[in-house]
Amino acid sequence: MPKSRGREKKIASTPPPTRRTADVPKSPTWWAPVMVGLMLLGLLWVVVFYITREQFPVPQIGRWNLAVGFAFMMAGFIMTTRWR
Repeated sequence: MPKSRGREKKIASTPPPTRRTADVPKSPTWWAPVMVGLMLLGLLWVVVFYITREQFPVPQIGRWNLAVGFAFMMAGFIMTTRWR
């Protein structure tokens, strides 16, 4: 007569090993305000350039004011990749 399934020895399952996350250093307290400040400064730079019909912030560099504004914004966005 065959044995019932309930009498077979069951293999004890072991829980998966717990992973320890590496100690990732947190960003300094000034990181987030500088990051947001750079993005806002770049946006403000471009808006002022358009509102004043290319007279400000620096009239001598002309349309390069757009590059300066976008450079500030990109610096802020690049900082977001390092923010912890």
